[in-house]
Amino acid sequence: MIEYDFPLWRPPSEGDNLIIQATLGCRFNACTFCSMYKAKTFRARPSAEVIADIDRAAALWPDARRVFLADGDAYCLPTDDLTQLCDHLAARLPDLQRISAYATPFDILRKGADDIARLKARRLGLVYLGIETGWDDLLKRVAKGSAAQMEAALALARASGLKVSATLILGLGGQGGWQEHIDSSADLINRAPPVYLSTLQLGLEESVAPRFLDRIGPGFVPQDDRGVLAELRRLVERLAPPAPVIFRSNHASNALALAGTLPRDRDRLLGEIDAALDGRARVRPRWLRGF
Repeated sequence: MIEYDFPLWRPPSEGDNLIIQATLGCRFNACTFCSMYKAKTFRARPSAEVIADIDRAAALWPDARRVFLADGDAYCLPTDDLTQLCDHLAARLPDLQRISAYATPFDILRKGADDIARLKARRLGLVYLGIETGWDDLLKRVAKGSAAQMEAALALARASGLKVSATLILGLGGQGGWQEHIDSSADLINRAPPVYLSTLQLGLEESVAPRFLDRIGPGFVPQDDRGVLAELRRLVERLAPPAPVIFRSNHASNALALAGTLPRDRDRLLGEIDAALDGRARVRPRWLRGF
């Protein structure tokens, strides 16, 4: 049995897959809205410990096909270390098809095309990237880098064949900045589309709310459900990527779950959003929402 270091976070789509903790915590860990790894100090686990976990997991689940490398941004590990782990996973799991991890734009840019190709050849071909917003000013206020870095990382990933599952946060700009937030985000995706795009809905833990509000600036008013649905509608309406983007808003934080491919399914998705805005379809009850 693997003994995990909790809390353990993973994307919704990795819920049925094998999870191996290659790192603990998040090396960046500065995003003002995020409380996921505040209780942990980042460290890379010794390779021997991780390999021992892989061996235990292979004995319990020898036919595992997909592996998620936790914690927060395991893609930050040196490429030689990651290739060692990937090679050991492939040796112990004969049916292995895919390895994935969280990443930051800085991780992707530091790797470069050659290292991305080395890892992709070893099945590490998908990373989860929090874009959060395409509005440069808002990115800086939530301490998440810049829109130029996001765009460069997305472009490098696509050119290198690395699949990116990106997220945007509805409500991040509040009632006063929502249009700039959504328009800039749509523009960014249209210039540099990921393979997958999903939305989260802003939710602040008490432990991070003061810092978020201090950095976001005075006058921030949170969006209500109707405001969030208006953001979602504007986003779907304005997304016109040059390559198909698989779109989801099915994370448990969202008021309305959507699934489709853009731009192909735009009209259907807009109809589902309009039904929620008009009261013809229900939104997810607040007691069922969470992270």
